[in-house]
Amino acid sequence: MARVDQRASPALEAWVRALELTAPIARDAWATLPARIDQLAEKYGSSAALVSDHVSLSFHGLSEQSNRYARWAIGQGLAAGDVVCLVMHNCPEYMAIWLGVTHVGAVVSLVNTSLVGDSLAHAINVAAPSHIIAGADLAHAVAAVLPKVQRKIQCWAHGSGAHDFHRIDDAIRDVPGGRLGAAEGRRPTIADPALLIYTSGTTGLPKAARVSHRRLVQWSYWFAGMLGTGPSDRMYNCLPMYHSVGGIVAIGSMLVSGGSTVVRERFSARRFWDEVVGWDCTLFQYIGELCRFLVNTPPHPLEREHRLRLCAGNGLSLGVWQPFQERFRIPRIFEFYAATEANFSLFNCEGKPGAIGRIPPFLGHRFPVTLVQFDVDAGAPKRNGEGRCVRCGTNEAGEAISQIVGDGSSPASQFDGYTDAAASEAKVLRNVFAAGDAWYRSGDLMRRDAEGFFYYVDRVGDTFRWKGENVSTTEVAQQVAACPGVVDVVVYGVTVPGTDGRAGMAALVVSPDFDLDAFHHSLAGRLPEYARPVFLRFLTETEVTGTFKHTKQNLVRMGYDPSLAASDPIYFGDRTRARYVKLDSGVFGQIQSGGLRL
Repeated sequence: MARVDQRASPALEAWVRALELTAPIARDAWATLPARIDQLAEKYGSSAALVSDHVSLSFHGLSEQSNRYARWAIGQGLAAGDVVCLVMHNCPEYMAIWLGVTHVGAVVSLVNTSLVGDSLAHAINVAAPSHIIAGADLAHAVAAVLPKVQRKIQCWAHGSGAHDFHRIDDAIRDVPGGRLGAAEGRRPTIADPALLIYTSGTTGLPKAARVSHRRLVQWSYWFAGMLGTGPSDRMYNCLPMYHSVGGIVAIGSMLVSGGSTVVRERFSARRFWDEVVGWDCTLFQYIGELCRFLVNTPPHPLEREHRLRLCAGNGLSLGVWQPFQERFRIPRIFEFYAATEANFSLFNCEGKPGAIGRIPPFLGHRFPVTLVQFDVDAGAPKRNGEGRCVRCGTNEAGEAISQIVGDGSSPASQFDGYTDAAASEAKVLRNVFAAGDAWYRSGDLMRRDAEGFFYYVDRVGDTFRWKGENVSTTEVAQQVAACPGVVDVVVYGVTVPGTDGRAGMAALVVSPDFDLDAFHHSLAGRLPEYARPVFLRFLTETEVTGTFKHTKQNLVRMGYDPSLAASDPIYFGDRTRARYVKLDSGVFGQIQSGGLRL
């Protein structure tokens, strides 16, 4: 590919870099990301790869540690396609574990560390693992759900003070860390599966999306090109490593170019600028909610003294974008749209506030993405008289879809799906514009302006975003319904001023012996914090359709405003008091003005 003209725009340069870096991937079927880490170790040696307060790994150290885990996997008899569940908080060792296990053909399931109870058991069951590796602080949660797991599993703990599991860090301590020999284990190709990453999708319980070695390499080099990363760069990453952005994009894009990543266990607005400056970071991987938190914090003496050259992420709303960029002196914001299982992404290389991305006209033939009109009542794209979908006009909201090319000519356009075949088929839209064609359904409503920029509108179906996570109303309703005293429940999302996404709200019908404090305690053991309803509405009965499906439209419209509640009591989950409290006009006013922490 010809080099870009020096007079080209920075946006065009980013696209060309990404294309140049990813073009050679298909030429070497054995060059998976774990294999490339060994090669990068030879090139960058003692240079920092992953750094943290407790443990840091150079490129050489990451290669050695991952090879120890690879030999552990061989010693456990893990065969190609066997699954290992990884349940650990962010740390450099997290990356070393899954790199090593996948290096010999096994698959690693990256489990959300917030899951407890039935949600955790479900995540394990859909992965069908033979082994589980849990951080010492999460081993008890894993042990508690083992009776609900459908198969016998060998459990391991990383770190001391854990449940009565074998210590994997002890098991690998004396294992050689040199590069694997040709006779050691089966080497996967880029076409083989590498990871399972969970996504709520648009309906139902979390699904395990298949991620191939090809996608890991593609994501790493593509974002390295888009971000223009190099050996002098350091990424600040506090996003969960069980997600594709925090666990692969933010790290892989740095490693393949010789850069390093600061791995933080979680986000702290109070410590953010001290750490960004202290670690001398040049990039920050965000989700919009983190940027909103920072904008709402008091001034910090270091908030403009950093060396950040770029912030990359998704979900940065128009109302937060400019205040964030201007207050903190951010030279460039790179917003993008992507989903773990999706066969397309959108990139806002131009830094246009509010836009989630675009595809340049000269690449439209390689990345066929379009918007189709959506029937909200039917919950599906509209069809015309010939049974075909109808494309949206300029600035008309519709569902984003992308064509699936299954003949091998365009690997990036493939849809690998989930472990659940039915769930995979539900994401495919067929006979869209021609007989026999197939398109991936994003489950997201967007609009596109005259310049080709896409803007996010909302989620389709029964999933909404809150605290940077997809929340499935079906899953939450199942867990709420299992609490003592709950007779019926409807779960939905409501908008709250000054926040991104939608806050969860549950409309309940309860029995006379229902105890609100016991309910709050029960939810804490069943759902991660981000999935617990922020608001409760108590009804005498729920409305259903003729097919006994709950109707939500009126409930969503009334939201949590007590003046619209008639005789229905409304409660608010007060995080400071760790209980649900009655929501009156005074509390409502505090929420509307941003005076209460959600």
